[in-house]
Amino acid sequence: MRDGKLEVLLIHPGGPFWAKRNEGAWSIPKGEIEPGETVLDVARREFEEELGTPPPDGELTSLGTVRQAGGKVVHAWTARGDLDVARVKSVTFSMEWPPRSGRMQEFPEVDRAAWFDLDEARRMILPSQLPLLERLAAHE
Repeated sequence: MRDGKLEVLLIHPGGPFWAKRNEGAWSIPKGEIEPGETVLDVARREFEEELGTPPPDGELTSLGTVRQAGGKVVHAWTARGDLDVARVKSVTFSMEWPPRSGRMQEFPEVDRAAWFDLDEARRMILPSQLPLLERLAAHE
């Protein structure tokens, strides 16, 4: 909360596909479930991998799930915390870039993170994740 207003931490995906996209491109930290992991394990792991710091201690509240346009099911939680977004350090991934060039390049999974008030977050988040913000607003 800042000045009594709820703020939401969102991440912007790294890599060339997302480089020029802004509104409607931001997301919550998320990732694939590996064998033997629970969805909560994945949420904690992905937060740390994508932001470079462990998630906040304290109670996590489920916001349920949404299905993204590509079919991926995203499980989400909320927690109170603070994060200096200037210190975000994401893990990287490799891909051929430019396409069909034969050259592999590394990109951060997350190129930046930011705090948004709820109205801004509604504009910035991927449309398929918007129900998560509506559930958060109803919970507050």
